[in-house]
Amino acid sequence: MTDLAAIAKKLLARGGPYKTEPCHKRIRILLNKEYIVDTIEAKYVWERDDPFYPQYLKYYIPHKFVKTNGWKEDKDSSSNFTILSQDSGPIAVLFNTGPLEGLVRFDFAAMDAWYEEDVEIYVHPRDPHVRVDVLPSTREVRVEIDGVEVGKSSNVMMLFETGLPPRYYLPQTSVKHELLTESKTITSCPYKGDANYYNVTINGTEHKDAIWWYKLPTHECAFVAGRFCFYNEKVDIWIDGIKQERPKNHWS
Repeated sequence: MTDLAAIAKKLLARGGPYKTEPCHKRIRILLNKEYIVDTIEAKYVWERDDPFYPQYLKYYIPHKFVKTNGWKEDKDSSSNFTILSQDSGPIAVLFNTGPLEGLVRFDFAAMDAWYEEDVEIYVHPRDPHVRVDVLPSTREVRVEIDGVEVGKSSNVMMLFETGLPPRYYLPQTSVKHELLTESKTITSCPYKGDANYYNVTINGTEHKDAIWWYKLPTHECAFVAGRFCFYNEKVDIWIDGIKQERPKNHWS
């Protein structure tokens, strides 16, 4: 469960979020079979500016568009914000002062569903400044882990996502399956879908979740379906014989 009070305190201590923008989409939030929000006046809010971590955009909703009938309201001791709760616990925070005054920030996962216009969204809102391109390439991509080649192909789908390193999706048949074991890890991305993982074992050492793949990606990323991708940050990759520098980020 998201610690909404801690988030509010950090934002107020910093003097507000990194930036905000108006959102012109119709935003609806479903909770307990009722739309508790239905508005075209939501705000895009980027809560922090940290190049080492990806930015996860949030929707903030003007309080007047939130149905809070029967909700419990607990003001912070400073009265700078109010925690909004149902029987299940805190689900949102209302800002009473500062640049976010009058806006409500929800715990995204605590809601039953979120909709942009008539399309359900998952994990977090998609950033209007983020673009994802998937391009076929005949450049040879070769992958090594601990000096052992685990994959090589000249039939690659290259995925370029704003603010992230390029990712190289290889056909499953170009990866050495004898080195792989299935992982139970599943992650979700609003741009690409739900990813499954494989561990890679080299000379007795297991590299957990070194490979991910999408069985049923979003339609924007359909071309990576069934292909394997490695963390550039954790393996050695050569493209057309040139070794690539490992990116430095929170996956490193």
